[in-house]
Amino acid sequence: MSLPKTARAAVVAEYGKPIEIRELPVPREDELEPGSLLVRVDVASVCGSDVHQWDGMTQALAPAQLPIVLGHEMMGTVVAFGPGPREDSIGQPLREGDRLLWTHVYCGQCHECRVQHTPTLCRRKKQYMRTNCERFPYLVGGFAQYCYVFPPSGRVRIPEGVPDGVASAASCALRTVIHAMDRVGRIEPHQRVVIQGAGPLGLFPTAVANHAGVGEVIVVGAPERRLALAKRWGASAVVSIDEFPTAEARLARVRELTDGRGADVVFELSGAPYAFAEGLDFLRAGGRYAVVGQLGGPLTPVQAALFVRKGATILGVQSADIGQFWKALEFVRRTGARYDFEAMLTTRYPLDRINDAIQSMRAFREIKPLVLPWAETST
Repeated sequence: MSLPKTARAAVVAEYGKPIEIRELPVPREDELEPGSLLVRVDVASVCGSDVHQWDGMTQALAPAQLPIVLGHEMMGTVVAFGPGPREDSIGQPLREGDRLLWTHVYCGQCHECRVQHTPTLCRRKKQYMRTNCERFPYLVGGFAQYCYVFPPSGRVRIPEGVPDGVASAASCALRTVIHAMDRVGRIEPHQRVVIQGAGPLGLFPTAVANHAGVGEVIVVGAPERRLALAKRWGASAVVSIDEFPTAEARLARVRELTDGRGADVVFELSGAPYAFAEGLDFLRAGGRYAVVGQLGGPLTPVQAALFVRKGATILGVQSADIGQFWKALEFVRRTGARYDFEAMLTTRYPLDRINDAIQSMRAFREIKPLVLPWAETST
């Protein structure tokens, strides 16, 4: 197909300042590296990490090379191939017009990639929305009309029946939840799960745990709109931080709901600075605690003796490998009739309203807003 010379993209030039809409070069087909792809971005969903990337909170954890194209949770349609095999990372054939999810770049050569088999901890990884957009291949973030899929990036074809917006949300929120579930291991149906956070990161594991047969899933968070959706997706109880505004009140409520024992498994998915210490209190002796939402912010005091007294297993989880992308897509494909995943998707924004989308997400007015890079007006 004929490609334009430039494409519109949402660019962060300075942390905390209004995001700029710039015209960036579109790599020509003869410039595509072997194994690379060019994808038309159809939908990019807004993640809490996008907000923290914009405001600079994640800089200490994962430094960026400003200016950057914001956005890392996206799906798109293949429009051009670099030289090489035309298939995804699990061997499925790829053609122009196929819908796609793709990963950050993991080098495949470091100790973490080769020996530990933990590519998400790759010490030489290259990430979308953290790579300078003034150098080739320019289109290196989700809030743009096109995105360059690097040759080492994992890629997986989106199956039929998975809506574009849901696929986009699966490309970050759900694939990270699947990774967390993999790290935690089997959860027995009789065990109790507490999920801290009622955003997309908290809602997805509510559905996953419910589908796995876990009978008691307690979601701690706010606002009420999100908690109502958590109930629809299988939460047996919710603890509103508006109704229970102190840590002491929330702990008392969780203990009441768990017969005084605490949770067998806790997932921290809120990102709130106080949440880690609170989650340790929720955990029963011998329990497992997966920490996903903490991306920066102030230091939080924690009583280290709790680790010893509880014999707690603490698991840090970030991002996901291509296998978890595939599992995420399979989960929504197989369970879409049971869980209304599109109910999570809120306002649709054209690209030139990206600042509105970020601020709405920042103020918790949205669950999962979508950015439509090709739309001229909001829909």
